[in-house]
Amino acid sequence: MLTAVVGTNWGDEGKGRMVDLLSADYDYVVRYQGGNNAGHTVVNDKGTFVMNLLPSGILRPDTVNLLGPGMVIDLEHLYGEVEKLRTAGAAVEPGHLLLSERATICLPYHRMQDILEEERLGDKKYGSTRRGISPVYADKYMKKTLRLGDLRHPESLREKAEELLEWKNLILAGAYRRPGMTLQVLMDWLERFGRPFADYICDTTRVLSSAIAEEKNILFEAQLGALRDIDYGIYPYTSASTTLAAYAPIGAGVPFVRVDHCIGIMKAYSSCVGEGPFACEFFGEASETLRAAGGEYGAATGRPRRVGGFDAVASAYGVKMQGCRSLALTKLDVLSYMKTIPVCVAYEIGGRKTTDFPSDIDELWAAKPVYEYLPGFEQDIHACRSAEELPKAAMDYIRTLEALVHCPIRYVSVGAERDAIISLD
Repeated sequence: MLTAVVGTNWGDEGKGRMVDLLSADYDYVVRYQGGNNAGHTVVNDKGTFVMNLLPSGILRPDTVNLLGPGMVIDLEHLYGEVEKLRTAGAAVEPGHLLLSERATICLPYHRMQDILEEERLGDKKYGSTRRGISPVYADKYMKKTLRLGDLRHPESLREKAEELLEWKNLILAGAYRRPGMTLQVLMDWLERFGRPFADYICDTTRVLSSAIAEEKNILFEAQLGALRDIDYGIYPYTSASTTLAAYAPIGAGVPFVRVDHCIGIMKAYSSCVGEGPFACEFFGEASETLRAAGGEYGAATGRPRRVGGFDAVASAYGVKMQGCRSLALTKLDVLSYMKTIPVCVAYEIGGRKTTDFPSDIDELWAAKPVYEYLPGFEQDIHACRSAEELPKAAMDYIRTLEALVHCPIRYVSVGAERDAIISLD
């Protein structure tokens, strides 16, 4: 079984906790795009862990975890992430973690360029995490990057790094009037943070091809959500990679296979980190109350998330773009304080009402939410473990969302813990 777990909205939907749960039934968990610009939070008996680069199956000792060729990997961040897990008692060793030789290295000057560009943009900034993701993807498509496989050839690594650095320093000096890096600093960085992963780097295409031939179960883990996709998201307020399930086999290293099943992760309300149009955004006391109830702060950045009512227009679009066959609804328990629950069922744009999610960014900025209000369930549901234990109003809310986004909800999360889940099979 080849399954993709993806976000249906702006990201931060709760993919990490679902991958951690579902990975018990999978032999491999593969991250296939993005870098350390988002975080997946996992809560289990060992504690609370935030993974930015590592797949969320890394805490299961019998699961093989891969970082695919579609990723951009900051080796310094990966080193720190692995060390934190080891300090907590988790084993991270070659074989348990594999890194694609084709994956791109996110270098220190990519972070530098990202920060300088956001500062240059000022009030017109895109809301970057300032971790170098857009610059490194841009360089990848200009064919001016180092890949993990280059670390295995020290005789040519220095020459490649010198050529890249000469070019990048011209950009840093000319565009931003800032001094660049020295070659020795860059080589020291590669040595310090690259050498520890020498035994982890391999041809992950060969590994996954063998796994597929042996009919192993593979879980593809996406970062962010459909609305942050570089082509189909709220451009230009997107990530720099393809966040859709259709890209999973390509970004994982097995473009010759198809995903068998796509599970979309969808939050019971709306949240968004970063800039861009967000039609259902709450403000003032309403936003503070919901943010506090949901603990809505970015796992990668710590930034307060923008929050609002459930957006059926955006969610239905995300479900369609991801090709979801089933959904996991997360953080339903957060809504227990609401007497009535707002659901955006349409947008009003220029005096007309629509249920189509606009591709035009100016229309998205102009969109006003059309709300319907459902009865709240007003009780703690954290201990519920079956549909029968949920209040009728909670089940009515779930069924309403299913109808609005045209996809069945298979799982309902009522807490952050591994077992705080209800299966609606």
